Amino acid sequence: MDDQRTSFRFGIALVLSCVCFAVPAWADNKAVKEAYALALERGDYATAMSELRPLAERGLAAAQFNLGLLYANGQGLPKDDALARQWWEKAAVQGHVEAQANLGVLLVYARGGPQDYKMAVYWLRLSANQGNDLAQRKLGLMYERGDGVQQDYIRAYMWYSLGAAKGMEAGARLRDAIAKRMDSDQIAEAQQLAREWKPKGK
Repeated sequence: MDDQRTSFRFGIALVLSCVCFAVPAWADNKAVKEAYALALERGDYATAMSELRPLAERGLAAAQFNLGLLYANGQGLPKDDALARQWWEKAAVQGHVEAQANLGVLLVYARGGPQDYKMAVYWLRLSANQGNDLAQRKLGLMYERGDGVQQDYIRAYMWYSLGAAKGMEAGARLRDAIAKRMDSDQIAEAQQLAREWKPKGK
């Protein structure tokens, strides 16, 4: 009987602790959205920065991502790709899909630090595999050019197709352009790969 009571109490304590942890996380995410909304709607970048920075420093990925956006776009402060890269890397490591895509792009174009195709492919693939269309298009470009990966038009076509699936014209243009350099068998294989593709979790 005592064991059952202890078990029951432990279960309640566990549930309560989960609820306690969930509320601050929800509140933090709400604060991030409100702070970035201030920046976009009112142009109040100073307030957004002062509210986002403490949340980012506490390790909240959404705040780190949005802080990176402010630095990358030079909104309310001097444009600084190096700082954008640092904040996006922190968020990317935590699985933030958009941060992974943006970090990959900075690494491709040597913005904010040295060019690194291998790491760019790593981050772009993580994001692309979760359905991010920007990452899918950029990964297609890496395969088309053979930057950081072995050149592969079939994979490039597949990723371009996936990057066009949400109606993005850029992906469709890139896919159609590379198709002109492929034979019908290669296109059929690429189309099949795109059809069979399924998003992967974090």
